[in-house]
Amino acid sequence: MAVTALFALPQGSGTPRVAFLHGLLGQGKNWATIAKGLGDRVPSVLLDLPNHGRSPWVGDVSYPHYADLVAADLRARLAGQRVTLVGHSMGGKVAMALALRHADLLDGLVVVDIPPDRSAGGYGFATYLDALAAMPLDRLTSRGDADRRLAPTVADPGVRAFLLQNLHREGHGWRWLPNLAVLRRNIDAVSGWPEVIGRPWPGPVLWVRGAESPYVRDEHRPAMRSLFPAVRLVTIKNASHWVHADAPEAVTATLAAFLTAVSR
Repeated sequence: MAVTALFALPQGSGTPRVAFLHGLLGQGKNWATIAKGLGDRVPSVLLDLPNHGRSPWVGDVSYPHYADLVAADLRARLAGQRVTLVGHSMGGKVAMALALRHADLLDGLVVVDIPPDRSAGGYGFATYLDALAAMPLDRLTSRGDADRRLAPTVADPGVRAFLLQNLHREGHGWRWLPNLAVLRRNIDAVSGWPEVIGRPWPGPVLWVRGAESPYVRDEHRPAMRSLFPAVRLVTIKNASHWVHADAPEAVTATLAAFLTAVSR
């Protein structure tokens, strides 16, 4: 289906200065705490990516395609203005792809806890997708029931809570917001990175990683710098892969400083 607009949650008033992209099985609202922390003087928009949240479903989940869809949506919202794009995990890859393909849209780029690499196991998300798809929605009695059924596969209660935000009550039944079948079928593309995607982007790039996350490693630096020569890596203490959830104050302060520098 053709995408005309992505679901968005605006923060503040006026044309957005910042646009936020979530990770796999997330939603734009995952960034709400950070967006609110930036204050009303920094209007922003929190986007649900295709096949997630309340945005339309599409069959092509390649990063060039996702980047083009987000770019088209932003062009309609920005009215000729530029924006700093912030993306976490899968959303970080979409953000990188957009910078490489639609350089004119961006003032700055923030990539959170993801490198431009390929991961053969989908960072474990294939297991999560299988577990959600196996949930007997027609037999669920409550959200707590869903949590108990998911616990044997997903031991971390925080990760379960993150995944179960996708469970939507509809009438007397339940449904999943994301397109689980398409995402699972394309998990190799989601966990991968295209060899050729666009020209390097010379603008300011903040690369944020969690100190306790294994996703971004020192050996990823050359690949990142080849695409984004002005990149700066910042490590957030006491944070895992979900950096903005683990350390919201540190992430907000880091992002605010970057936005100030970009706007000079």
